[in-house]
Amino acid sequence: MVAAKHTAEEVLASVSAAAPPPAGGARSGDAAPVATTGETAIAVSELHKHYRVYKRPPGLYAAMRSLFHREYEDKQAVRGISFRIACGERVGFLGPNGAGKTTTLKMLAGLLHPTGGRLEVVGHTPQRREVAFLKQITLVMGQKQQLLWDLPPADTFELNRAVYDIPTAQYRQMLGELTEILDLAQIMKTPTRQLSLGERMKCELVAALLHRPRVLFLDEPTIGLDVSMQVVLRQFIRTYNERHAATVLLTSHYMEDVLALCPRVLVIDQGQLRYDGELKALVHLLRPEKRVTVRLSGPVPDVELARLGTVVSSGPNQVVLQIAHSDLRAAVAHLLERLPVTDLTVEDPPLQEVMRDLFARPAAPPAPAPEAP
Repeated sequence: MVAAKHTAEEVLASVSAAAPPPAGGARSGDAAPVATTGETAIAVSELHKHYRVYKRPPGLYAAMRSLFHREYEDKQAVRGISFRIACGERVGFLGPNGAGKTTTLKMLAGLLHPTGGRLEVVGHTPQRREVAFLKQITLVMGQKQQLLWDLPPADTFELNRAVYDIPTAQYRQMLGELTEILDLAQIMKTPTRQLSLGERMKCELVAALLHRPRVLFLDEPTIGLDVSMQVVLRQFIRTYNERHAATVLLTSHYMEDVLALCPRVLVIDQGQLRYDGELKALVHLLRPEKRVTVRLSGPVPDVELARLGTVVSSGPNQVVLQIAHSDLRAAVAHLLERLPVTDLTVEDPPLQEVMRDLFARPAAPPAPAPEAP
């Protein structure tokens, strides 16, 4: 924040610091650029996935009729997307509900076969489900669990050790590291059904990472968690990525997850890739304005404020303005010199609004897709 008692020169210097950073740069508090090896962990080329969806009206007659004649509809869940992710990258995978995010993750993990296109994850074709491939990936879905409900997490961890054939020494070292980071020592022997949602989610991550995977597919890992637990899991994911140079592909509807973890984002809508690049660049492309929050010691007419920019919200002692970046220095100088300002903050527009603007724009026509087998 910028206090009103600071000089105009100090304030304007802070406004300059709020300008878009150079390519590859990052400000404190944002997801920092990730050190990568340059090798490709995930390669996707012209990926398609179609489903045949059975449809029928409600009622007994329609149910009986469907025994002899069924109507189907082709659903194009993924439409020709292509991207590459380097080893060690943390990438956000964003889109509205039904955009094709989870379908894509399931194809990358080998759970679904693509209708068309090519996939390669750490040098393997996912749908072949080779043992060497499965030992290098993990898929964590916030709405599904692998913990055994009536048994303590320690038993699930032992089961996973046997399934992945993890050497005992490596298992103990990894389990100790993960439980220390997440502070799980006190709940390891408590039945899963008696754990809170946050405690279960932490144990889910431990179970998924015991075999030290190189690629993490995380589908809404913080869903339903309180704010403090979300922060814990974000820090844990970042720490694992940095310690083990793991590749992370994260989907989430919580924009704070993406801001904290992912310098790069892939945006998918209606099965098509709408954007692939730096998160900061997307924000400045769609919303080049700045959001200025001003606290005042007295009332100021809205007409006076509207001269500086768009009034987003206005109250007795606080107003939020949207100001074009080119006009920011002059606007801040005017606010400090002529209005009773007690505090002033300059920020980027909320990421939720940026994404809403992107999805409101019409998508390009989809590429022709291969026929479903």
